[in-house]
Amino acid sequence: ALWLVSVAAIWGFTNPLIKAGGKGIENVKSSGNAFSQFLMEFKFLFLNWKYLLPFLLNQSGSVLYYMTLASADLSLAVPVTNSLTFVFTGLGGKLCGEEFGSKRQSYSDVLGVLFQ
Repeated sequence: ALWLVSVAAIWGFTNPLIKAGGKGIENVKSSGNAFSQFLMEFKFLFLNWKYLLPFLLNQSGSVLYYMTLASADLSLAVPVTNSLTFVFTGLGGKLCGEEFGSKRQSYSDVLGVLFQ
């Protein structure tokens, strides 16, 4: 169970960092076709360390999750990890200065996680 919590923490705390690191991608414009636009956006993200480092850490969490699933009960592992990821994403977002919705929305989110 400790590994599942670790995975959730890695995923949850890197999600807001990935979001913050990807800011500015909407300003990347290519004068060519859709494939050219894709390449420009890929280059933007790949050369942006603020995006790339959290992304690679997030992917290492995915590798750890895959290895953990070999010894975990799937009916327990998946909902626990996903629920905790949601909680850690909220905490990480708050630490990064992201705004939450209203208090009512926050309470309903917590209840949704608890009674999933």
